[in-house]
Amino acid sequence: MIKEKFNISIEEFEGKNYQIRIVDPEDKAILTHYLHNVDNGISKHYKNGALSALKNLIEYKFDSSSSKVEEEALQQLLFEVENVPFPTPENYTFKFIDLFAGIGGFRLALQNVGGKCVYTSEWDSAAKKTYRQNFGEVPFGDITKNSVKNYIPEKFDILCAGFPCQAFSIAGYRKGFSDTRGTLFFDVEQIVEKHRPKVVFLENVKNLVSHDKGKTFKTIIEILEEKLGYKTYTKVLNSMTHANIPQNRERIFIVAFDPKQVKNHENFVFPAEIRLTKTIHDILEKGKQDDKFYYPKEHKYYPELKKNMTSKDTVYQWRRVYVRENKNNVCPTLTANMGTGGHNVPLIKDDFGIRKLTPRECFSFQGYPKNFIIPNIANSKLYMQAGNSVTTTLVERIAFEINKILS
Repeated sequence: MIKEKFNISIEEFEGKNYQIRIVDPEDKAILTHYLHNVDNGISKHYKNGALSALKNLIEYKFDSSSSKVEEEALQQLLFEVENVPFPTPENYTFKFIDLFAGIGGFRLALQNVGGKCVYTSEWDSAAKKTYRQNFGEVPFGDITKNSVKNYIPEKFDILCAGFPCQAFSIAGYRKGFSDTRGTLFFDVEQIVEKHRPKVVFLENVKNLVSHDKGKTFKTIIEILEEKLGYKTYTKVLNSMTHANIPQNRERIFIVAFDPKQVKNHENFVFPAEIRLTKTIHDILEKGKQDDKFYYPKEHKYYPELKKNMTSKDTVYQWRRVYVRENKNNVCPTLTANMGTGGHNVPLIKDDFGIRKLTPRECFSFQGYPKNFIIPNIANSKLYMQAGNSVTTTLVERIAFEINKILS
C-alpha cells in the first residue's frame, strides 16, 4: 500500500539494490534531461526513456505503481532539478550540448548569454556530482559509446567541448586526413558530421597548437574545414588578459561555423584584451583556513618554503623540490594533478602561515561564482575538477561574440 504522501529523489537511482535491477545505466541522465526540457520540444526526445525509468523506480520503492503516483513523483523530481543555483533559463535564444562537461564551465558561460543546454556528457563520477548539484542535471556517461551518443537530440545550435587531448598517434604521418580514431576528437567529429550544428566551440591546452610539430592541430583544422565544411577561427587566450581573472592560464580556442547556416560568420571576432583589475586578494578567502591546508613547521619542506615565500601578494608554486614565485603576482596555471601532492601545488603565505589554496579558491580562480556548490567529496577530486575546468568567465566572453553572430 502506498502512502498518499511520499518522498522520492534522483539519489535513489544510486542505491545498490536498485542498481542490480537497473534497466538502463543512464536512467538518471534520461530522467533529469527530460525534466529540464519538459516545457519544450526537446522533451519528447527523452520522454519514453524517462517515464520508463520513473516507473521502474516507483515499482522498486513502493512495490506498486499508478499514473497518479507517477504524476506526483514527476512534480517532486521537477522541483528537485529546478531548485538548484543555476537552473535552465526560461528565456533562451539558442540550444547547445555540453560534451566532456566536467563541472559545467561551458554550461555556466553559455546559459549566461542566453543558451539552453539540451544534452550533456561526462564520464567522471565525481565531476557528475558537482554538475548535478549546481545544474540539477545528471550528465550522460562515456561519449565514446554509441549508446550514449544516441541520446543526443537531432537539432541544436552549438556543440561545446573542452575535449581531452590524447596524442594523435598517427596524425602527421599520412597525407591528407590523418586517422583520429583512438582520440576523443574523433567522437566530436562523428557528432558534428551527424548533427551539423551551426557552431562548434572547442577548448584545449595551448600545447595542442605545437603538439607533434603542429601536425595534430593541423589535422583537427583540416577535418573541421575540408572534411566537415566548417570555417574555423582560432586563438590562444589568457584568463589574466581576457577575463579579468588573476590566473596565468593560456588556452587554445577553436570556433567553427557552418557557412551554409551562418552566412555572416566572417564577422566573428574573439574578445579583445581587457585590463586586469582584480588581484589574488579579491579571490583568496579571508581569515584563517582549516589547519589541513597549512604546512606544519615539522614538514620536511617547511624550511625551504619559509626561506623562499616572502610575499603575501602572489601565489607560489611548489615544483617537486623547489618553490617558484610568480613575478606577475597572479595565480599560476591550475592543473589537474595539483591535488595529488608534490608538483604544481599552488601555495600562498597569509597571516597564519604557509598553505595550499583551498578548493573554493581554485574554483574562484576559474571564474566560478561564490554560490557555485562544492560537494562534500575528497579535496583531491575537487582540485582535479578545478584544474580540468575552463575559466568560465573567459568562455562567456567568447560565447557572447558567437551569439552576436547567431543573432
